[in-house]
Amino acid sequence: MTRLDKISPFIVMDILKEARDMEDVVHMEIGEPDLEPPPAVLEALERAVKDVRFYYTPSLGLWELRERIAQHYYQYYGVEVSPSRVVITSGTSGAFLIAYAILMDAGDRVVLSDPSYPCYKNFAHVLNIEPVFVNVDKSTKYQITPDHLKELKNFTVVHISSPANPTGTLYQDDNLRALIEYCEERGKYFISDEIYHGLVYDRKETTALEFSNKAIVINGFSKAFCMPGFRLGWMILPDEALVRKAELILQNLFISAPTLSQYSALEAFDYKYLQKVREIYKKRRDTLYEELKDVFDIDAYPEGAFYLWVNVERYGLDGYSLSQKLLKEAKVAITPGVDFGRNNTRKYIRVSFAKDGNLKEGVRRIRDYFMR
Repeated sequence: MTRLDKISPFIVMDILKEARDMEDVVHMEIGEPDLEPPPAVLEALERAVKDVRFYYTPSLGLWELRERIAQHYYQYYGVEVSPSRVVITSGTSGAFLIAYAILMDAGDRVVLSDPSYPCYKNFAHVLNIEPVFVNVDKSTKYQITPDHLKELKNFTVVHISSPANPTGTLYQDDNLRALIEYCEERGKYFISDEIYHGLVYDRKETTALEFSNKAIVINGFSKAFCMPGFRLGWMILPDEALVRKAELILQNLFISAPTLSQYSALEAFDYKYLQKVREIYKKRRDTLYEELKDVFDIDAYPEGAFYLWVNVERYGLDGYSLSQKLLKEAKVAITPGVDFGRNNTRKYIRVSFAKDGNLKEGVRRIRDYFMR
């Protein structure tokens, strides 16, 4: 099973484990929101328990939740999506696994950016799919472009995230449209991971579905909806054939997504409350950026998500060594850049503002450590 030998650890989870065994650590490593979901979500959860609603749902998910997500696309983006194209999954992790399985065979190639979310490549390895990395940096605002794809000979899928983890950069509309058109003209699939939609701070985000019904969109409730432990995500697929393939995999690997979570999520689309969540994270973003822009070199301004991707080269240490020193000597947990790829990532660390718990104290410790 050599394909499993290629799977790398998710370093941030190892750091989280180590940090939790220590006292007085400020957690700026993990991308887990600390805010509560909309109040009606918790009320719906209680009702579902009292009403004994914890049996299997259809594998594609509760029809009423699929309808509600379709309604969300019309309300939030002005895009019409049939509920029959919505597939409910066990988190976005389940969605990635299913999407890769229905779109690619063993030996096919998926295009990813470097740096990018580390689990993408590991899903590919599990399925014996080959990840192909495109090096991105500040010159293209950390975005894959059609020019990158022209240099690649064979691939089946292009997979982006916007806003991106770890950089927080949001794909520009003209580039997003161009990428989708490039893929469609050549019969390639395009996946857009939009899990950080709702956490975009300076302009309105655009879903790939605004440019094409053939785009495959993945999203979920873990980030902007503040429901990480509910383990609930969704996919928008272009046609019934792919939906049926996804259903077959769901039936066998997952049965269905968590039932209590699905009933709870029916009440998640409280836009007034979600606006408050976005405003809180924008304030944290602004504070963290202002406090750290003279400590580190920040070449990716975070338009969305809740991370700063910062260059630490000026301190003469690689990001992993520096993250270990920060944890042990300053009691601040951050994520080394090598967790996200190999493209100069040794020079970087990722600092998360997902959790407020002593965020100001974490900033003070970082500044004191480097500017003493």
